[in-house]
Amino acid sequence: MKSFPKPLSTKEEAELVKRCKAGDKEARDRLIEHNLRLVAHIVKKYSANVDNDDLISIGTIGLIKAIDTFDEGKGIRLATYASRCIDNELLMMLRSGRKQAREVYLYESIGSDKEGNEISLLDIIEAPDVDIISDLELKENVIRLYQMMDTLLNEREREIIRMRYGLKGREVTQRELAKQLGISRSYVSRIEKKALAKLRNELERI
Repeated sequence: MKSFPKPLSTKEEAELVKRCKAGDKEARDRLIEHNLRLVAHIVKKYSANVDNDDLISIGTIGLIKAIDTFDEGKGIRLATYASRCIDNELLMMLRSGRKQAREVYLYESIGSDKEGNEISLLDIIEAPDVDIISDLELKENVIRLYQMMDTLLNEREREIIRMRYGLKGREVTQRELAKQLGISRSYVSRIEKKALAKLRNELERI
């Protein structure tokens, strides 16, 4: 079983939240890392019919949203607030079926509008404010995404992002990618996180 960093003490958490709100990226990263155990715990409720790696990825997006929007002035612990955000993110994913419909292509026609124009999955995906992956999936950002990937990412990072998020067809899990590339799943995860961080930082800079 994968091990995660131990939860932070109340004092440590309060200090890191304060630094995070002041723009300290290292503090934000530590808050994410030390709450991954919470993601793994919540994911257990949903892991019966969905790949665990995908659930961890989606749950982590919920965790990041929680950290970015947490208001310590409301008198609740970060873990309590994050649990709701992680749950919401997982439920949204399960309801939309975005991870279950493995063979649906991002650009594949799924019907027509009232004027007879073809509609693809890409046309109807809605993006939460801080969901970087969903945001990049929006139609108006596709050109920017590919430009950013070509400019910021190396060849292996581009390949992993394209396959993980269905930009070359079917979405591929970290485990499947690891087998195809002949590397460990944890190494795939590290490369993916590094690539997403590059894209996220560039989006935040623009």
